[in-house]
Amino acid sequence: MTPDILGDALIRAFADEGFEARLPSPGTISVTVPGAADVTADIGEWRAHAGRNSRADLPAIAADFAAGLLRGLRREPADDALRRFEEFDIERMMASDSLRVRLYSEESLADPPGLRDALLARPLAPGLVQVVVADHPDSIMPVNRVQIGGTPEDVVFAAALRASLEKEPHYVKTGDVWDVPITHVGETHRYVGAHVHVLRRYLGPAPYGALVSFPIPEYVIVHEIGGTHLFAALEAMQALARTHVEQGERSISPQVYWWRPGAYEGMPEQEALGSGLVPDLRPVGVKVDHEEKSVAATTAETDELIGLWMRDHA
Repeated sequence: MTPDILGDALIRAFADEGFEARLPSPGTISVTVPGAADVTADIGEWRAHAGRNSRADLPAIAADFAAGLLRGLRREPADDALRRFEEFDIERMMASDSLRVRLYSEESLADPPGLRDALLARPLAPGLVQVVVADHPDSIMPVNRVQIGGTPEDVVFAAALRASLEKEPHYVKTGDVWDVPITHVGETHRYVGAHVHVLRRYLGPAPYGALVSFPIPEYVIVHEIGGTHLFAALEAMQALARTHVEQGERSISPQVYWWRPGAYEGMPEQEALGSGLVPDLRPVGVKVDHEEKSVAATTAETDELIGLWMRDHA
């Protein structure tokens, strides 16, 4: 196993401050707070920054990060978990548009046990989880359920989704990939996945829905199912998603989903964001053998999609 020099340095830095820390995933650190829920923070940007510096400078860089995260901690009452971490106030965070929604794979939140339940999280699709995070200038901190008090989760998610969509830049670019038109909704921040809630903005009639994938936090890739042969579209989307996962950082998943517009898309956009519902996304895929000229569906939903498309394109 390759040593995690950066992660180990950060854990030691927190230990030097008197706190136990661990890495649930390479991009997340979880700090144990006595008498309270563990506090997690995103360290993806920190890893990128630390990795560009010399190994000799690593202890100081890790110490700076730990000190910043724990700023003011020792000045607070020992049993006051919310005030320990920058006096988190859910109403203030919503009013200041400081919340965002970030997409994670289920696998990345599986360890340690209980991490997903501690976070303000909800399923988006099989294998995908949405997490509300607090967007600070120097860090991204997932929000713990205990931090929202009596505020309804749907209200917090709605505020985080609106800020992700309205306060963060994005671009939309469509081009052919292996003769298949594919749209990238993207930017350099990690909240682009929220745009799955407003896919209607980027598509035409989409009578069969669309193929969608979330390979890395900075991209949502979309193909509107229509005139292009469905098998070619599925194969191109699968290949492109795998490429993004292999070449990108903080990858999420290469899975391709079938977006089926329904009850969620039938509501006014702002109402839908606060409804507690999510778009209908179903995992699909094909295995293509070009030599044998055969195609095998990988899920029951794929068979259903193929049947619908072939009915009108036989």
